[in-house]
Amino acid sequence: MSPLHPSRDAFQASVPTPLANTGRTPYQARPELYSAYSVVDDAKDKAKKLSAEATREFEQASSKAQAKTGHIELYSGRYYAACTFGGLLACGLTHTAVTPLDLVKTRRQVDSKLYKSNFQAWGKIYRAEGVRGIFTGWSPTLFGYSAQGAFKYGWYEYFKKTYSDMAGPEAAHKYKTGLYLAASASAEVLADLALCPFEAVKVRMQGSIPNPYRGTLHGVSTVVGKEGVAGLYKGLYPLWGRQIPYTMMKFASFETIVEMIYNGLPGEKSDYSKAAQTGVSFTGGYLAGILCAIVSHPADVMVSKLNSSRAPGEPFGGAMSRIYKDIGFSGLWNGLPVRIVMIGTLTGLQWMIYDYFKIFMGFPTTGGAPPPAEKK
Repeated sequence: MSPLHPSRDAFQASVPTPLANTGRTPYQARPELYSAYSVVDDAKDKAKKLSAEATREFEQASSKAQAKTGHIELYSGRYYAACTFGGLLACGLTHTAVTPLDLVKTRRQVDSKLYKSNFQAWGKIYRAEGVRGIFTGWSPTLFGYSAQGAFKYGWYEYFKKTYSDMAGPEAAHKYKTGLYLAASASAEVLADLALCPFEAVKVRMQGSIPNPYRGTLHGVSTVVGKEGVAGLYKGLYPLWGRQIPYTMMKFASFETIVEMIYNGLPGEKSDYSKAAQTGVSFTGGYLAGILCAIVSHPADVMVSKLNSSRAPGEPFGGAMSRIYKDIGFSGLWNGLPVRIVMIGTLTGLQWMIYDYFKIFMGFPTTGGAPPPAEKK
């Protein structure tokens, strides 16, 4: 009776390349029989090549920029000026990019019954006004948050160094969280003076249907013509109430989270690549942004309400009481989930952009242990 299975010699003869010559065990899969393996390997190789090319181009551009500017000493006037520009990029670009989220959040804060969900809101706005309608308020957002970011990051770097020097090395290390809080609060007071006029125009553009202004300059001139310059600053106190706690949480929690991440990783911060450090910056920024959104949300609702419904000449305290009576405590938290997503993403991207710019200029990234040259 003939065997049911081919003999070993017959089986090996049918295999084009004997297993003995391939270096594989008889039980190991043969990748050439599975095209998916080669596709994945090709994709990995291409990704590595693109990453290496992007890194080379970044380093070349960085070297050219540093050659033009010359060596910039840390904590010099030119250093703070560079940080100011980095903050402008970080905040202006990111806030403008999330204008559609901000638009829906603002309108739902002004009228909680206007939309049932974000997607329903975007659908209605798109059908009525097109893509332009979804980005209502982008121009005052760009101008306002570019100015605010420039002031916030530049002054934060300045105040952090100044307060640390005033406290002395030992006290500065011991009470570093308090220093972060004080420096960020001081910076935000000045930053909001630059932001407030644009924020007033933005909220009115987004909170009114239809949009009453053709653009930022038309909005500013219209408000000043009807209410004077004070009309642009009538939301300053609630803006401070929103932004100062927000920024204190943003900077202090970011610094703390980043330090905790590096403490939990093997080695020192300097052991990690630039890409890895900016990845830490994004992670720390996103987590800090969630905390920021929760802390500052009630004041954010009040800013939207005051700019949209406060009558000319109405006392600040009276307007606050009237609005709170209308919306109640629960109304102060209207739109929080949307804001958590928006602020978490915003803050993560802001810190990543800011630290990428610092790397581009040859500076150390924010947070974690200082570089060896700075240790005392």
